[in-house]
Amino acid sequence: MTLTKSKYYFEALDNYPYSLPDCLEALNYALSYDPEDADALCLMGRIYSEQLRNYETAKEYFQEALQCDLNNISVVEYYIKCLLNNEDYDEAERLIKHSLQIKSVDKANILYYKSLLFERRTDFENALKQIKEAKKHCYNKDCAEFLTNREKFIKEKMPKKIKAKSKVKNTKKKETN
Repeated sequence: MTLTKSKYYFEALDNYPYSLPDCLEALNYALSYDPEDADALCLMGRIYSEQLRNYETAKEYFQEALQCDLNNISVVEYYIKCLLNNEDYDEAERLIKHSLQIKSVDKANILYYKSLLFERRTDFENALKQIKEAKKHCYNKDCAEFLTNREKFIKEKMPKKIKAKSKVKNTKKKETN
């Protein structure tokens, strides 16, 4: 029975996102064989999150997937992304904290999401700290370049410190005294 479920899951995965009707048909077969398949539930969550932008329904699928397999590294990454898109920042923060404890999780990617969480909260200093930490866990050039570009982008969003103007004002005050 597991082999049959895997066949349908892989068929669904193969069709995602290019042929959603075929993907959904295969995914429904996979879930009918094993309604507790974390990977199939995760893919259903991705469809609701990434394609339909129905984050609340997506969250239900991701939560169900985590109940089946709390340490499924695919589920946590897509679920974090869904939570950030839905502006569920406290939930995302808890899941990020948990996922960093999972063996073999892509720490660079999780730390990038943590940076994105801080950025969305307009805490740019902490966002930059997370990018720098994520760089330590990069093991290919593309990842490092992506994070370097994100670092530049965040720095551009940061409010400019007006030191020059304050120095001019302080100089004028001293001259008048």
